[in-house]
Amino acid sequence: MSLEVDTKVGTESENTYFGQKLPKTIFPDSPLYRKKLNIAHTKTCDCPPNHLNCLTAKDWLKHQLGVWRFAYESRDIRDKNLHPATFPISLAKYVIELFTHKGELVVDPFVGSGTTLVAARDLDRNAVGFDLQKKYIDLCGKRLANERLFVTSQQVAIQDDAKNIPLYFEDESISLIFTSPPYANLLNRERKNKSRRNRKNEQYGRVEQYSQDPRDLGTMDLDKYTEAMGDIFEQILPLLKPKAHCVINVSDMWWENKRITIHVSLINELRKRGYELRNIIIWDKTNIVNQVGIFGWPSNYITMGVTFEYLLDFWRPPK
Repeated sequence: MSLEVDTKVGTESENTYFGQKLPKTIFPDSPLYRKKLNIAHTKTCDCPPNHLNCLTAKDWLKHQLGVWRFAYESRDIRDKNLHPATFPISLAKYVIELFTHKGELVVDPFVGSGTTLVAARDLDRNAVGFDLQKKYIDLCGKRLANERLFVTSQQVAIQDDAKNIPLYFEDESISLIFTSPPYANLLNRERKNKSRRNRKNEQYGRVEQYSQDPRDLGTMDLDKYTEAMGDIFEQILPLLKPKAHCVINVSDMWWENKRITIHVSLINELRKRGYELRNIIIWDKTNIVNQVGIFGWPSNYITMGVTFEYLLDFWRPPK
């Protein structure tokens, strides 16, 4: 899929919520930068107070499986020249509809190409995403450029460090954090996987990295990365409503014939920072992997990280 980015999109295009306007994108030169956002965060549905979401019993049952599968659609971004690590809109929608009501607030601390914002708009949830890189905020603005009928919620992408998220929200206003963060510095290396050598996708030999900005979590080794993630999510915790969920999509990787267990490091770190782990869901990607190489054959068994990822489901414990 090819998607040209118009860097002018965003600041001139606005959403409206009961007369209060917010731009689709906010950059450091905006008067809204690092200010509390006037964005709605209460449900607009008629669901009973004790309901977790707006799902029917039949749809709820589908979410109970511990292994999830998703397919890409035409709006999804698959071009790694635009972003090196994307996920399907259908995945984000599945998580958002499970843990929120219509009208509530979703936050993505590492919004990247803006998939969380697109999914939130589809479901009429308010959403705000953050990213260090202007090019990704521009991309978010491009994807949100087309207005949707009958949608009263608003979605905003902000160019800022995730550590500054508390400057934008009141305590206990967020109903869901959903994000797919960088996987430490494990993408900051040339791609040499055997499975890529015969592919005509221009990935072999490339460094699949977001940036070389020292603030970028993708430049950090695992220990520094884990601590930085802990610092960010500890600051976000008071912004979550009690029993609100935080879902983090991560993958383990192999490095110099050793398995780097990013998901274990994050579980341990977030537990120390006040989160409670509720579930670990497997995102089974075998239906969207185009080609699988023979890893380790014939003498070393290595599971292929490209065929599955983890969805770590935490929540803010009740008071």
